[in-house]
Formats: sequence, structure tokens, C-alpha cells
Amino acid sequence: MTNAVPHRVNLDIQGAIAHVRLARPEKLNGMDFPMLRALVRAAREIRRHRQVRAVILSGEGAAFSTGLDFAAVTQKPWEVVKAFVTLGRSTNLFQRACWCWRELPVPVIAVLHGRCYGGALQVALAADFRIATPDCELSVMEGKWGLIPDMSGSVSLRELVPIDLAKRLTMTAQVISGTEAKALNLVTEVADDPMTAAEALAAQLCARSPDAVAGTKALFQRAWSTSVRGAFATERRIQFQIMRGANWRIALRAGLEKKPPQFKERSFRR
Repeated sequence: MTNAVPHRVNLDIQGAIAHVRLARPEKLNGMDFPMLRALVRAAREIRRHRQVRAVILSGEGAAFSTGLDFAAVTQKPWEVVKAFVTLGRSTNLFQRACWCWRELPVPVIAVLHGRCYGGALQVALAADFRIATPDCELSVMEGKWGLIPDMSGSVSLRELVPIDLAKRLTMTAQVISGTEAKALNLVTEVADDPMTAAEALAAQLCARSPDAVAGTKALFQRAWSTSVRGAFATERRIQFQIMRGANWRIALRAGLEKKPPQFKERSFRR
């Protein structure tokens, strides 16, 4: 199934894998309001398809994305104001365009090449895994524009790097390579062909129970920064939910019989 989320994002669901591609290559996938809204809609559409077990998020053309297109966004000051409004949610539009990938019940792999600046980096950091080319350029670019990262970066950065490094990257807006980002733990892997590496990882994920994979994502996101008691309670709740589903029995039977499992669609819900 191929679906063009209007104007800015292409969504292609082929079996168990959904490809999401930023589709504004003439602007190096600079993120304007239509793209922000299209990212949210793409994540919402993927959630509807419970056969999807992995998402690969990439950018068309010469770059993943140069981040927020300030020239386009600042032409619509009233829309900027509206985008900051949460309307009872925990996120505004800027944050939601990133955090929607963290909230999906399936793993998301970001494929990074060319440039990955500012808001685009915050989108990538909200993914579960990031695979970058060695020469990819990454930057918490908001500091260059006299701003702070406000698209969920304060949470995703704290999960990956120590506070002094997060401050340094943000205050200086330093541009680092994919290789340097791997050394700093900002990316999961460096590869000359990151799309092939992402597809290989997606295939590994799709070979496991979709409920166990979704449960793992939920477990670590809920338990990572909570108390020991809270983490143990989260383990119990999620494990109980998984064991009520058919895919656990399928995995168990396949393991005992030493046969490849044939899983059903994901039943685990966040």
C-alpha cells in the first residue's frame, strides 16, 4: 500500500514494514507546517495498520532534513502561535511531529544522510534506532538561531547523553559527523548504506513476536526513569498483557518444536 500523505511525506506500507519518507527534496526536506502535520498524520495512519511491525523513516534527496524551515514558518506568525497551543494534549504540533514516533507501538528506525539539523535531529532522536552515514552532519542547530530545542529534544537527549554533553551540543550548535555522533551515542549505528542496514534490522525485528517487540518498547519507555518499584510493576503489567495474546503461545510452540513461528497481527496495545 502506498499513500502520499499530502504535500510533504510519502508513506509506503509493504507488508510488515512501513517506509516514511520526508518528501521536500528541493528544500533539503526543510520542515514547514504542512510537513509537521503530515508527519503526525503518517504516524496516525501507521497505527491503524496492526500488521506493521517496523517503520523506516528517511528523507528523499540529498539530506534527511535541514530542520525547521524558518523562512517558511516565520511568514505565518499566527500559525506559529496556534502550533504552540496544546489544546489539552501533552504536546504541541512541533513536539507531536517528533514524539508521535516514540508513541507508536512499533519500533522506528531513522535513516540519516546528508544533513540532520535542529528539528530534524529531534525527529530522529524520537525514533528507537538511528543509522547514519559516516559523513552525515548532525547538529542541535537551535542555538544558532537563538533558541532551545523545543520539539521533544529535552527528553530524547537526556536518554542518550550526559547532561554536560547535552548542554554543550545545544549551547554551541556544533555540527558533528555521523562517526562522531556514534561515539557520543547519538546514533545507534554508522553504515555506508544506512537504508540497507535499516532494512536488515527491520527484518530482524519482524522475525520476533510483534507483541513482544511492542511490549519491549513500552517497557523501557515507561520504566527507564521510574523507581525500581514502578519498573517492576510495569514489567508485571506488560508481561501479563503479552501472555494473554496468541503470539506468545505461537512463539512458545515454535521454540519447543524448533520451527519458524507464524505470528498473527499485533494485539498488544500501549
